[in-house]
Amino acid sequence: MHMTTAEIRTAFLEYFRSQGHEVVASSSLVPHNDPTLLFTNAGMNQFKDCFLGAEQRAYTRATTAQRCVRAGGKHNDLENVGFTARHHTFFEMLGNFSFGDYFKHDAIKFAWQFLTEVLQLPKDKLCVTVYHTDDEAFDIWNKEIGIAAENIIRIGDKPGKPAYTSDNFWQMGDTGPCGPCTEIFYDHGDHIWGGRPGTPEEDGDRFIEIWNIVFMQFNRHADGTMDPLPKPSVDTGMGIERVAAIMQGGHSNYDIDIFQRLIKKAAEITGTTDLDNKSLRVVADHIRSCAYLIVDGVMPSNEGRGYVLRRIIRRAVRHGRKLGANDTFFFKLVGELADVMGAAGEELKQQQAIVEKVLRIEEEGFARTLERGMQLLNEALDNLDGDVLDGATVFKLYDTYGFPADLTNDVARERGFSIDEDGFEVEMEQQRQRARDAGQFGTDYSKVVSIDSDSVFTGYDRTDDQGKVVAILVEGNEVDSLMGERGTDAVLVLDQSPFYAESGGQVGDTGVIRCGDAEFEVTDTQKLGNAIAHKGKLVSGAFQRGDAVAAEVDASRRDAIRLNHSATHLLHAALRNLLGDHVTQKGSLVMADRLRFDFSHFEGVSRDELVAIENQVNEQIRANHSIDTELMDIEAAKARGAMALFGEKYDDQVRVLAMGDYSIELCGGIHAKRTGDIGFFKIVSEGGIAAGIRRIEAVTGNGAVAFARSQENQLLETAALVKGDAQSVASKVKGLLDKNRQLEKELEQLKQKLASAASANLVDSAVDMGGVKVLISQLENADSKALRGMVDDLKNQMGSGIVLLGNVADGKVGLIAGVTKDLTGKVKAGELVNLVAQQVGGKGGGRPDMAMAGGTDAAALPAALEAAKAWLADKL
Repeated sequence: MHMTTAEIRTAFLEYFRSQGHEVVASSSLVPHNDPTLLFTNAGMNQFKDCFLGAEQRAYTRATTAQRCVRAGGKHNDLENVGFTARHHTFFEMLGNFSFGDYFKHDAIKFAWQFLTEVLQLPKDKLCVTVYHTDDEAFDIWNKEIGIAAENIIRIGDKPGKPAYTSDNFWQMGDTGPCGPCTEIFYDHGDHIWGGRPGTPEEDGDRFIEIWNIVFMQFNRHADGTMDPLPKPSVDTGMGIERVAAIMQGGHSNYDIDIFQRLIKKAAEITGTTDLDNKSLRVVADHIRSCAYLIVDGVMPSNEGRGYVLRRIIRRAVRHGRKLGANDTFFFKLVGELADVMGAAGEELKQQQAIVEKVLRIEEEGFARTLERGMQLLNEALDNLDGDVLDGATVFKLYDTYGFPADLTNDVARERGFSIDEDGFEVEMEQQRQRARDAGQFGTDYSKVVSIDSDSVFTGYDRTDDQGKVVAILVEGNEVDSLMGERGTDAVLVLDQSPFYAESGGQVGDTGVIRCGDAEFEVTDTQKLGNAIAHKGKLVSGAFQRGDAVAAEVDASRRDAIRLNHSATHLLHAALRNLLGDHVTQKGSLVMADRLRFDFSHFEGVSRDELVAIENQVNEQIRANHSIDTELMDIEAAKARGAMALFGEKYDDQVRVLAMGDYSIELCGGIHAKRTGDIGFFKIVSEGGIAAGIRRIEAVTGNGAVAFARSQENQLLETAALVKGDAQSVASKVKGLLDKNRQLEKELEQLKQKLASAASANLVDSAVDMGGVKVLISQLENADSKALRGMVDDLKNQMGSGIVLLGNVADGKVGLIAGVTKDLTGKVKAGELVNLVAQQVGGKGGGRPDMAMAGGTDAAALPAALEAAKAWLADKL
């Protein structure tokens, strides 16, 4: 029975739906709240907390078609992708899961029934493996399913290794949930080399694993002991590409409909006719991972997930060039991919324009350095003494030309070489250390000082409160009292405080703490563990541990901060509405006088886009939404649509901040009561701060009014200078610029005339050297732009000859040499000018008939020109 990949996906989900499973959407390729994973690489990732018992869901059976990426960290087979039958950067894992519901009997029954009844695979083509001591699984396969004992293979622990190191024993980690697994293999036929699992030929391609059922049965302790789990669970996985190859009569995953369509499209775009070219496979595989990573919010960059994406894109581009692509091509595959993925392509279709734009911009950027980098790499390989390319060269290609090490390795391998990966890592670590050294401008106070005290924050609705001093720190050391000279630096920690400690981008509060006549000026507030640290200076009196104090925040500063903080939420929502859902917050700084917001985006934001963003934020301000906060558990917050940041670890109870239905985010900061309190929002600047990261700076409230007034004053001052008013200033300035351009043009023409006149006088000073006319002259303050024209004039007047001019202007030396074409066989202008440049503290070069250089030692010019005469005399 022939089935498309889309039909297999639908059949799988519908079968398990009929068996009482909740069909759960594929999670993002960016794992949520799991710092141990670079990318989602298995169907169970999104259910990890369910298996650990840390999360309860409304269902105990689930099924998914999970998109996965393995292209970084320990799951990295990038160099094999495209060159083997089953290595991919992106794949779909079909899975069914039980959270303390059914166990081995049903899990095995479901798998066998789906394969043999729904897909109608021949039973005699299937064999299974079990962990060598799992008699229960063996008996289920043998006695209930009816598989002959010789087709049930027991897989033991690896020779010489500890217990539970078998391929058929799964562990979440060194400790925690674990258990045996059973796998189902398909026999592709004896025309393909390979043996059954457990045999010496098991690494062949005849028997291919298509289904793995993990029985989470035990909890492993640090001492190696195993306790039965109170609610044993099931995690399964079936690779859709492997099953599609079987259902479509093929052997390699690249034979299936998805890859065949992508390969044909890539061939059409690149103009190649050899559909068996391995580079087509690379491109077809890589478009899947790149497109879906961008859909899930990953942008090309030089670190983390963004760097893995960049590596994959650049590898695809290089293989496209090998196929003959001379222009940007990779983004043209996105539409074909969205179509061929069927139901799994809907998200991609919604973001197709964004994905195409990101890929096109990234390819255009890389194309600018690809040719030069390839030239350098090929030269290095041509001159290689041995068969290993040194780490320094690999690093130079990475650092200067953006060649990831695995891309360099790809090229080297094609030519029979390898790279020194250890040497490359040494160079990389040296660069990291240089970056660390350059960044050490100060010390993080919270990492130096630690105290046991806790503080309760009381400042969400007030700016003053009573508290008790529980710790005093002077120069990082705890003391019992603070007294001494006015201006003594110290830190006070209170049991409760209305002062907000810097967090989530919002700066710490300032203000005063008083105890009777004693006063302490708070200049910043930071967190020290669970304590609120009031950093500042003693103004008067003394403070003792245990003192009852009055804490008073600078209310006007706090009000300005809260307006800016609320504005960042409106800005974030506007960016996502107008630029796309790929926009995610990458950092923020909320101060009293302005706000700063960093976000992921692949190109500069246009002037029209900035105006639209500004307008939308101001519309929401005028709508005067109530700004409401509510404490709720994280799942309820997500269900309400609250935006959480990937990689952030949230408590069970979170603060949900809502501005009507326009913006709903998790936030622990302090905000305005209503959006209307913000008053007015004005963008001050927008720019790039890193690859794929943009920054907007803006002002609100009184700050926005002051900024607008400053702009108006500049406009009026400019208008006065051009003798106009605010309405006519643009046309007045345009008129002045037009007039200035005309005057510059006339000046240039006059300079050319002067240069021609000067060259007419100079040509008479040419001397004869060996029958060749040679003109060498030093000029003073000649127009540097006119020198090239002057040399051309001199060459024309001489007919045949050599010209060398040295010009001194503003203490710097400018050199230019010209050689008529009939003499370039004897003397090259580049060699001549470089000879002189080296003697005047510079360097330069150019074509054999025309070359220019510069220098810094004007005093050495006369002697350098004399040396040039001697050099020419020898040459001629």
